[in-house]
Amino acid sequence: MLRNALLLGLLLAGAAQAQSAPTTLTVITHDSFDLDKKLVAQFEKANNARVRFVKGGDAGELLNRLILTRRAPLADVVYGLDNTLLPRARQFGLLEAYKSPALAKVPAAYRLDDAGLLDTVDYGFVALNYDRAWFQKSGLPLPRTLDDLKKPQYARLTVVPSPATSSPGLAFLLATVNHFGEAGAWEWWREARLGGLKVTRGWSDAYEKDFSKNGGKYPIVLSYASSPAAEVFYADGYDPRKLPAQAPTGNLFLPGSTFLQLEGAGVLKGAKQPQLARKFVDFMLSAPVQADIPTRMWVYPAVSGIPLDPVFKFAQQPDVTPVKPGLLANPQRLVDAWVNNVLRAR
Repeated sequence: MLRNALLLGLLLAGAAQAQSAPTTLTVITHDSFDLDKKLVAQFEKANNARVRFVKGGDAGELLNRLILTRRAPLADVVYGLDNTLLPRARQFGLLEAYKSPALAKVPAAYRLDDAGLLDTVDYGFVALNYDRAWFQKSGLPLPRTLDDLKKPQYARLTVVPSPATSSPGLAFLLATVNHFGEAGAWEWWREARLGGLKVTRGWSDAYEKDFSKNGGKYPIVLSYASSPAAEVFYADGYDPRKLPAQAPTGNLFLPGSTFLQLEGAGVLKGAKQPQLARKFVDFMLSAPVQADIPTRMWVYPAVSGIPLDPVFKFAQQPDVTPVKPGLLANPQRLVDAWVNNVLRAR
């Protein structure tokens, strides 16, 4: 009887341990994703879960990976797809509709999708930045228009991430098509590339390697309107009570060059943990996470009323040209046309 009691006790203990074992939730993100580990730990504790993050490259590369693996999804939930990539994600049926209750606090203008395939988590403004010190030293005036930028004296100073593999690169491509029309955009890109415009694989290469502020050769880079604020924040001795007069980099809000980017989180179709994935979408829209996002990923929280760090005074918001109807219907067609008309043009 004692032996049976011990055996029963071991079985019950094993069952209890198995029952309390945390569930693994796999989250795939773009490479720029960053979140306070303490917040992630709180989510794990509240949901008896273990969150495994997978970096999928720049957002364009992330989407391509999801398309290639859609029959055997790499994750349960995705963060980092945006309004330029959603049409292709929809085309390939990558996402399962889920509308978080927290979307009620997101302004209607910033909501990505009526069906809830992608819930808006943040927004930002893709924009050209310049290295103030380089231009002050050179004495060269700043370009004032996109037509100026395509001229050799400026094109050879400019680096942008590729529209084929980078979400800010695609956003910039869409901005030029919106501004010039398709034929005019291809002409602009061809002339700019002939003048020396450099196209890199992704944002990290363009900003962290090629931008002159970070040791590269190019004093104009495609990034975000919030990047000057990030430069101040990461400077030695940053004190929000003693902000400098200006950031070391500035924004070039050339007419037709900026684009409003909306990023979201969504449940992947075929997710092994769909319920937990929905909870993670809710978590990304929770007030603590929304407050953490701005000074980690340098975008604006989608939920209204979230306070910003004082350094965001250097993150000017441009007047974005409204997107023409149909521009976002099939961005991949424009990427393919860009490859044929620009990259392969002779």
